[in-house]
Amino acid sequence: MGFSAGKRKSRDEEDTTVSFLASEFPMDDLSDDVLEKVLSWLPTSCFFRMSSVCKRWKSTQSSKSFKLACSQIPTRDPWFFMIHNDSNSSSFVFDSTENTWKNLNRRDFLHHRRRDFIPVASSGGLLCFRCSISGEFLLRNPLTGSSRDIPSPISQDIDKPLQAVAMTTTVTPSSYKLVTISGEIPNLSFKIYESSSDSWSKDQELELAKNSDSSLRDGSDTDIGTVYFLSKSGNVVIASNNLQRSPSKQYSSVITVTDDAEIVYFLSSYGTIVACDLTKRCFTELPKLLPPFLEYSIDLVECNGTMYVILLSEFFESASLRVWRLDNNREWVQVGMLPPALSHELYGKKGDINCVGGAGNKMLVCFNVSPPEVHCRYFVYDLVAEEWSELPRCVKDGEAMDFVSALSFQPRIEATV
Repeated sequence: MGFSAGKRKSRDEEDTTVSFLASEFPMDDLSDDVLEKVLSWLPTSCFFRMSSVCKRWKSTQSSKSFKLACSQIPTRDPWFFMIHNDSNSSSFVFDSTENTWKNLNRRDFLHHRRRDFIPVASSGGLLCFRCSISGEFLLRNPLTGSSRDIPSPISQDIDKPLQAVAMTTTVTPSSYKLVTISGEIPNLSFKIYESSSDSWSKDQELELAKNSDSSLRDGSDTDIGTVYFLSKSGNVVIASNNLQRSPSKQYSSVITVTDDAEIVYFLSSYGTIVACDLTKRCFTELPKLLPPFLEYSIDLVECNGTMYVILLSEFFESASLRVWRLDNNREWVQVGMLPPALSHELYGKKGDINCVGGAGNKMLVCFNVSPPEVHCRYFVYDLVAEEWSELPRCVKDGEAMDFVSALSFQPRIEATV
């Protein structure tokens, strides 16, 4: 299933249009400022081909005013940074503008100090990696290679395990935040790193109180009874066991920012969705979408400041992949469904979905199995067009690459750490 597209111009029509524009609006007559503003609207992949056009275009790559012009572009179509089981594997991204795969240079990540860094979050034009040994973070622009090391905010306290890592950025001025949620319900706490101050919030972690109207965990409390549910690998387990997730999604979370609240959402170890309001310093466990025995695999994404849930379920010998959001009455509303002809192909594969929301209105769903008995599948859903499309296979040296998950970032050469 390919990407849907509008009617394209023929090569002759495109050549005629380009010739007309070149004759009516000669680029050489434009001032440097105007030229840079025009070029800033090009797809990001074009920036790396400017050096082969002419010396004047090449000079924009190191121009501060050109980067400023780029920062004033409100949003760019997302690139999806794909995560492979092998941390030393090549880094691929999917360019949603050109609908093509690109191989990123990752030589510096192969340095012995970087081998234990796992991608855990992203926002704007930056990716966030975390060291599985020391707990420190690495912020990086995957296009320019600029990076910054950030010390771990969490003491090695086994009673306060790390639950979630979230990241948010602003484009103008360029700044970002890292948020960590640690502890076990109901004893949760958080810390915030802000690039503007280059420090973590205070010395002590900020406690999160349980919201008084927080929903029950559908019987997950020990005094109510034992709850059984399907793990992400398709096996029935009891709620006291941890929900198994791939390392890159272990601390996966999303953050939404509005005028009056910053909320981090993450999945608890028993599969419920926890909403942490950083402004009010409280958390709420959201109502489940389906009875526990029907939920097969679940993940959270953020698009346009809204949290969505993508849920794979199996019932009556068929599979269903649906997108949900929570309305103002705390009721789940369906906003999308993978066509049955495609979702049925996922039935019985014991697969796992790992999802990410992109800039604008796009969501990427990675469906994979372990061990890989069948090829992995990758779907993109456009919230506005309400259309699903399946990505083409990523091929390296004649062999198809399989990815377990992805992070989404806007390809911005001006993003700094």
